Amino acid sequence: MPETNGHDAPRVGFYVCHCGHNIAGTVDVAEVARFAGTLPNVIVARDYKYMCSDPGQELIITDIREHRLNRIVVASCSPLLHEHTFRVATEKGGLNPYFFQMVNIRENVSWVSDDPAAATAKALDLVRAAVRRVAHHRSLATKHVRIHPDVLVVGAGISGIHAALTLANAGKKVTLVEREPTIGGHMAMFDKTFPTLDCAACILTPKMSAVKNHPNITLWSYSEVTEVSGFVGNYTVKVKRKPRYVSEELCVGCMECIDACVYKEGKTPDEFNQGLSRRKPVYIPFPQATPQVVLIDPDTCIEFKSGRCKKTCVEKCDRDAIDFKQKEEIKEINVGTIILATGFKTFDARRIPYYGYGKYPNVYSSIEVERLVNASGPTGGDLVLRDGRHPKTVGIIHCVGSRDRNTNRWCSRTCCMYSLKLAHLLKEHSDAEVYNFYIDIRAAGKAYEEFYDKLLEENIHFVRGRVAEVTDWSARPEEEGKLVIRVEDTLIGVVRRVPVDMVVLAVGMEPQADSQDVRRMFNISCSTEGFFLERHPKLAPVDTFTDGIYIAGACQGPKDIPDSVAQAGAAAAQALSLIDAGEIELEPNTAYIVEEDCSGCKSCLNICPYTAITRDEVKQKAVINEALCKGCGTCVATCPSGAIRQNLFEDEQIFSEIEGLLQDNESVPTGGEACQPQ
Repeated sequence: MPETNGHDAPRVGFYVCHCGHNIAGTVDVAEVARFAGTLPNVIVARDYKYMCSDPGQELIITDIREHRLNRIVVASCSPLLHEHTFRVATEKGGLNPYFFQMVNIRENVSWVSDDPAAATAKALDLVRAAVRRVAHHRSLATKHVRIHPDVLVVGAGISGIHAALTLANAGKKVTLVEREPTIGGHMAMFDKTFPTLDCAACILTPKMSAVKNHPNITLWSYSEVTEVSGFVGNYTVKVKRKPRYVSEELCVGCMECIDACVYKEGKTPDEFNQGLSRRKPVYIPFPQATPQVVLIDPDTCIEFKSGRCKKTCVEKCDRDAIDFKQKEEIKEINVGTIILATGFKTFDARRIPYYGYGKYPNVYSSIEVERLVNASGPTGGDLVLRDGRHPKTVGIIHCVGSRDRNTNRWCSRTCCMYSLKLAHLLKEHSDAEVYNFYIDIRAAGKAYEEFYDKLLEENIHFVRGRVAEVTDWSARPEEEGKLVIRVEDTLIGVVRRVPVDMVVLAVGMEPQADSQDVRRMFNISCSTEGFFLERHPKLAPVDTFTDGIYIAGACQGPKDIPDSVAQAGAAAAQALSLIDAGEIELEPNTAYIVEEDCSGCKSCLNICPYTAITRDEVKQKAVINEALCKGCGTCVATCPSGAIRQNLFEDEQIFSEIEGLLQDNESVPTGGEACQPQ
C-alpha cells in the first residue's frame, strides 16, 4: 500500500466518467483519457461508464495499490455530489483522502455546451489544470468537535412542536422558543383540516399539552432569540423573555382576572381573531392556549398608561400572580444543534386593491373566515357578516398574492385545498351558494383529488379564470346591494359578473417579515423568494449551509400540515444523528495564520462572515477558530501581508492550476510510464 508525505514524486491516476450519456453524449471521454495519459506524472488513465459505482471506485483502489499511485484525479460531475465518494475510495486505497482532485466536466462542460468539439477541448484544459494542481496537494488531517446534546427549536407551530416532541421522546433536552404568547401557530386558528376535515384543535391541542408537560422540554413562549454565537455542536444562544406581567409559575389560567378587569368590554382588536373581535388589556389568546397563562398588554392597560387603575384584576387573583413590575429577562443557553421552524406570514390582500379588501366590509381574507367558522371564534361559529347579515352567496377567489408577477410568482401550494375546505365549511355553516374562482386546481396530495371530487358532488360552483376585480357597482337590479365579481370564464369564453354577499380571498404564504434578520442571526441563507434556503433541494432539504442548523415547515417554503410535520421529523432526525454521533468531523479546507508574517493589522477581523477570526492581544496576532471557519477564503484575499493561507487553496496549487488552464494542448510533453486508456 503506497505511503506518501506529499513530497514524493507524483504518480497520478486519472479517471474520467461517462455518467451514462450525461458527459459522454457531449464530451469525447476516450479522447480525454488518452490526452490525460500523455500528461506529466500520469501513470494510469482510464475512462469508465459510472465512476461513482462500486466497480468504478474499486478501479481507483486497485490501481493505487498495483501502480503505487499517490495522487488521484477524477473527471466527472459536481464535487458537491461525489467528492466525498471519491475521497473515501482514495482513502481505502491507502492514501490520504486530500491527495485527490475532482474535475467537474458535467455541470461545467457537457451540460452547458452544444458543441462536442468545444466541450472536449474545454474538458482537456480542465483536466490538464487538475493534474498540475494535484501534484502540490499535501496530507491533511480532519478535526473533530464534540456535540452538546441539547437542542434549540425556534418557533412552536405544528413543525416546531413535532420536532421538539420527537427529540424529547428520544431523551434529548429541548428548549422550545415561541415569540407569541401561545404555541400552536397558524394551525391553532383553523377550524378543520383538509382533506379529512379533522378538527384542528382536536389533533393539535394534545400535542400542545404534551409539549407543556414533557419533562425534557423547556417551553419559553412570548420570547425571542436575540443572539447566536459559537459553532456546530457548541452554540451559545441568548433569548429575550418578554414580561407577561403575570407569573407563569403562579397563574392557573382561571381567567377570573379577565372578568374582573375595569374594562367591561374589550376595546382592542384581538390579534388571534384577526381583529374580528375585541379583547381587554388582560387576556388569553384563545381558550386552549398553551401555556394557559394570561398576559397584560402594557400599551392598553390603564395602570401602565396613567398609573390610576383600580387594579380589580389584582384584587380578584387569590394567587398573587399579577406583577406589574415584571421586567424583561435575557436567558443564555448552550446547545449543540438548532432547528428553525419560524413559519410564514399570510399575504396582505390590501396589496391588490382591485379585490376590495379593506374597502368593502364583506371582503374577507381566508384566515379571517377560518376564525368566523370556528366554534371558539368571535361569533361562535355563526357565519355573520360585518353588516349583520348571513350570506346567501359566497365567492372564493384563489391565488391571491400567488402566481402573480406583480406580487409573488410562486404557488403557495395550500390555497387550492384550503379554498375547497372553506367552500365546504361555508356551505355547512350557512347553506350558501358558493363559487370558487380558480386558475388551476392543484390537488397533488394524498386523498386531495378525492376531496375535490367530493366538493363537486356538493354542488359547489367552479369558475375557471383569474378574477379581474371586485366591485360594488351594479349593472343590473339583481346586483343591487351586493359585491360583484367580474371574471373571464375561460371554459366557456365569456366575461361573467357574479353578484355575491361575501368575498373570500385565498391569500398565499410569504416569508416572515423578519426572515432576513433571522437568517443573518443564524448565519444561513435565503432563496430569492425570501424563504430559508436548504443545502440541497432533493438530497438535503432540511439541512442548511451552516452545520448543525436545520429548517422545517413553511419557513423553508409553502407547504401543508402533513409536509410540515414530515419535514419537522426529518430535521429532528438530522439533529439526533449529529447528537448521537457525539462529535462531528470538520473539513480541513480552513484558513490558517502564518504567525511570523502577521502584522496584527486587524483587516481580517471584520471581513469574516463567520466571525471565525479573533485577535490574540498578547501576541498581537490574528487567530482563526477552525471549527467556525468554512473555508470561504475572504480573509485570505483580504490579508495585505499574505499571512493568511488556506488548506487546499495554497498559492502553488492555484498558480499551477491556472498555468495548466493556459497551456497549449499541442505543447504538452509526453508523460507516464504505464498509461492505459480504456
